[in-house]
Amino acid sequence: MKATDRAIAEGILFTDQYQLTMGQVYFRMGLHEKEALFDHFFRSYPNYGMHQAGYCINAGLEWLLDWMETAAFREADIALLRQQKNHVGKPMFDEAFLKWLKNDFNLQRLSLQAIPEGRVVHPNVPLTIVRGPLGIAQILETALLNQLNFQTLIATKAARIRESGNGQLMLEFGLRRAHGLGANAGARAALIGGADFTSNVGISHVLGYPPKGTHAHSMIQTFLAMGEGELEAFRAYAEVYPDDCVLLVDTIDTLNSGVPNAIKVFEELQKKGHKPIGVRLDSGDLAYLSIQVAKMLNAAGFPDTSIVLSNNLDELVVWQIATQIQEEAPRYGVDPDHLLQRLIYGVGTRLITSNGAPSLGGVYKLVSLKNNGKWVPAIKISETPGKTPNPGNKKVWRLYDKRGNATADLIGLDTEKPADMDQLTLRHPLQAAKSRQMDGTKISRIEPLLVDIFKDGKRVYDLPDIETIRQVRQADVGRLDPGIRRLMNPHIYHVSISQKLWEMRDGLVRSFRKNPAK
Repeated sequence: MKATDRAIAEGILFTDQYQLTMGQVYFRMGLHEKEALFDHFFRSYPNYGMHQAGYCINAGLEWLLDWMETAAFREADIALLRQQKNHVGKPMFDEAFLKWLKNDFNLQRLSLQAIPEGRVVHPNVPLTIVRGPLGIAQILETALLNQLNFQTLIATKAARIRESGNGQLMLEFGLRRAHGLGANAGARAALIGGADFTSNVGISHVLGYPPKGTHAHSMIQTFLAMGEGELEAFRAYAEVYPDDCVLLVDTIDTLNSGVPNAIKVFEELQKKGHKPIGVRLDSGDLAYLSIQVAKMLNAAGFPDTSIVLSNNLDELVVWQIATQIQEEAPRYGVDPDHLLQRLIYGVGTRLITSNGAPSLGGVYKLVSLKNNGKWVPAIKISETPGKTPNPGNKKVWRLYDKRGNATADLIGLDTEKPADMDQLTLRHPLQAAKSRQMDGTKISRIEPLLVDIFKDGKRVYDLPDIETIRQVRQADVGRLDPGIRRLMNPHIYHVSISQKLWEMRDGLVRSFRKNPAK
């Protein structure tokens, strides 16, 4: 793709056609400058089939902000829109609308609140709230959902794999199997969610992390084709990288060729004063092979060298490997706990594609419109349970119990102050008969989750680095009950709405159903 084409495809026209057609309707009706409020949220956790998430990790905000600060309708974009014709050959967009896009459309006219990256988040909770001129806020929708949904999806998957691996070193290896340039966003999200490093060289340097990787089977095959063998291939690699030597041992025969040859090279390195890093297994029964490889390395005097595992790993596979090692390793005289501490997980395809749950159901809904100087709640009434969003101007709070664990997220009107209440009424967001009273004395802390990002045309939020975001994620996950963190059939985390929000939404639904044509 040419640079000029890329600027068009990835700039302000990185949107859906219906955003622009709606924008012109608003312009024609004189509604485009009315102040509007949109909520971005997701409706359900990723469900991977055999297992499912009980929480998500918010990600993607920084890249959205970077796009918002540079995307604008350039002359080239306007020229393309001017060329568009409708079904009868007339211009799709009139000149007055195009002039507004060129001269008055500016994404930085929007105000934006968001839950920061790295935070644990849950369904129906507003992750991002966009406020500003209706025409501008509407056209932002597609890019916002694209940037935030995908990174949140991948960060969530990475966090689950990290949990199942008990915090062992984790490498993201998915570049070759990713969906185009989404590999860069996916690698960033994986780092946020739990990966320590990625093999993606470019994005590693951009984000300030050293890229990690070993070598491929093709290097061994090259030496075999030249008649020099696996051992010489290992020696060549060790000569170039004596202090970073990780050898892939399953090209020919893992236990009868690969590991014995690796041990010979490790002994040669050791005599020269270098410390071998480890071996990599990319096929076969990874749990059984890990045990046997550990036994052989231990006997050869390399009890602390790492064993890197790869080949279609995800949270369930990692959990199964760890469980099998715990059960079988003692039979072979191998300490399972020590072995598990030596493992490094190289996770590729199933992470970067979020295998089993390839998309996050994030949506962007109009919830309030300012009319005649007064905010009017907007509502979409759906026949499908759970698809009627919460209207109005809102805030979100996280409630912590006396142990310091997160016990509920509360969505309420922006005029409410739950910290001042002795008793909180927490309503189920969907079921009218379900509610509970929470005594304020049982709550250790009430934390507002949304922070100001853009305000009055300026970024007012200092973006943290990836390492800080990772610390936030680790702390948030640590404040979840174990039942919510489990891989299969997780306990349901309580997302509630306040009594006042419930009453407002219920009143709007009743009013519109009574007078549907109004």
